[in-house]
Amino acid sequence: MTRPASFKYFKTSPEVIRLAVMLYIRFPLSLRNVEDLLHERGIDVSHETVRYWWNRFGPMFAAEIRRKRVQQPRSFSKWKWHVDEVFLKVNGKRHYLWRAVDHEGEVLEAIVTKRRNKQAALKFLKKLMQRYSKAETVVTDRFASYRAALRELGALKKQQTGRWLNNRVENSHLPFRRRERAMQRFRRMRSLQKFASVHSSVYNHFNQERSLTSRYTFKLTRSAALAEWREIGAG
Repeated sequence: MTRPASFKYFKTSPEVIRLAVMLYIRFPLSLRNVEDLLHERGIDVSHETVRYWWNRFGPMFAAEIRRKRVQQPRSFSKWKWHVDEVFLKVNGKRHYLWRAVDHEGEVLEAIVTKRRNKQAALKFLKKLMQRYSKAETVVTDRFASYRAALRELGALKKQQTGRWLNNRVENSHLPFRRRERAMQRFRRMRSLQKFASVHSSVYNHFNQERSLTSRYTFKLTRSAALAEWREIGAG
């Protein structure tokens, strides 16, 4: 179990640490980009300090976000899942990032595997169902491993495939792809899994579906999300 974020023994204020971690995770910025942005605001820290803050507090912040969202259950996350995988290079070797989002684009789960086969698909779907139970519909592409895994789980009738049906998860890959380019790829599978998990939680927290709401509603929800972020670790 991840411990609550603690800023004890840190000379830098929690507000600065939260800002640095948010900038690095949420936006496609490098560590040195974050260092320059903080310097422009009169905060003198090195990019290695930003790296340490991200590694120390990123998973803690993500765990706190997930804990708060569990307290506000989303029963409609079981209506429809969009599942897909993307190719990533880890230290020059191909790996696969499996991701699932609901019908509103909220990231439900993200795991990294070395292979793209039935066993990997089964591992991903089992973890997804363990957390959210079973969905009414599972939208996938025509990759045969999904069909084989769903058949073994007894959920084959819930599968839907189609040329444009999975655009929801395809578009959801884009923010992570931008972060991947900014980070100049990953060196270890463990660091990829860690960042994918944290990035998903932060993305869910700030994702406001701005194209579907009025400007006034978007400003309110954005301000509320930012206020909640500033309170993370305050307790």
